[in-house]
Amino acid sequence: MVKWTDFERATIQDIFSKIDYDVVGPAALSRCLIVYPWTQRYFGGFGNLYNAAAITSNPKVAAHGKVVLAGLEKAVKNMDDIKTTYKDLSVLHSEKLQVDPDNFNLLADCLTIVVASQMGAAFTPHVHAAFQKFLDVVVASLRKQYY
Repeated sequence: MVKWTDFERATIQDIFSKIDYDVVGPAALSRCLIVYPWTQRYFGGFGNLYNAAAITSNPKVAAHGKVVLAGLEKAVKNMDDIKTTYKDLSVLHSEKLQVDPDNFNLLADCLTIVVASQMGAAFTPHVHAAFQKFLDVVVASLRKQYY
């Protein structure tokens, strides 16, 4: 079980209350698909993903980026039991979609970059550490079914 400090809880809730899901989700997923092109194999039904312009303008990428943030919002609301919250998602990604679990880390890194760019100077080292801890717990929860 993860122990959250009051600062970490408040920081995570604050970040998610301020970010624009319509911008951050699509930007993070787009960045992941561009920087790590092998991740595109899981999105074969999304159409044209041949270059950065096609990826960033793809409505299915944008929509799924918003879905990812909605999923993270569930974790924010259930910080004391993220593993249970993500149990079904872990099963889906491991058994049905067969996603390489290392890709969760790649997307988390891309999300961190996008959030940091949105927050600017407010993304202090302490805020970054709290956000990273949160994402580490989320990734561990998604990977749980793989073990």
